Amino acid sequence: MIDAKEIVRQFLLQVRSGLHPDHADRFMAGRVRAHQVVSEAPEVVERTPAQYTEHVQEMLDAYGAFALTVDELIAEGDRVYARWTQTGRHLGPVDGHEPTGVPVTATTSAVYRVEDGLIVEYWIQIDRQGVAAQLGSPAAGH
Repeated sequence: MIDAKEIVRQFLLQVRSGLHPDHADRFMAGRVRAHQVVSEAPEVVERTPAQYTEHVQEMLDAYGAFALTVDELIAEGDRVYARWTQTGRHLGPVDGHEPTGVPVTATTSAVYRVEDGLIVEYWIQIDRQGVAAQLGSPAAGH
C-alpha cells in the first residue's frame, strides 16, 4: 500500500492541480470532513469525491489551467502537512470580482488525515487576503 505522504502528494499533483480532477475518488473516501480554517468563521463541510471534482472545476473556471507547486510535505503517522503555491490568471468571477486577466498566486497549506489509503479529513488554510488584494488591484505588481 502507498504511504500517506505519497497519497497526498499524488492527490495534490493529479487532482487539486486541475490535471485530473475526476480522479478524486482514487484518493478520497466517500465522505471527507473538510475543515475550512478561517479565523473569523471556521466551518466544517463534508465533501464527496464528486463534489471535490466540481470544486476543482470551479477553480479552473476562475483561474484557467493553473500551475500548482508542492512546496513542502511532512508526514507523521496518518497526518500529512502540505504547503503549496497555486498560480493562474483571473479568468472568471471570484467572490464578486469580475475577471481581470491578471496573474493570481495563492499560498495554501493543509493537514490531511489518511485512513486505509484514502483521505478522510483535512484542515485547510488559504491566504484569502492575499488573493483578494490581487483580485482587487489589476495593476498591483503583476
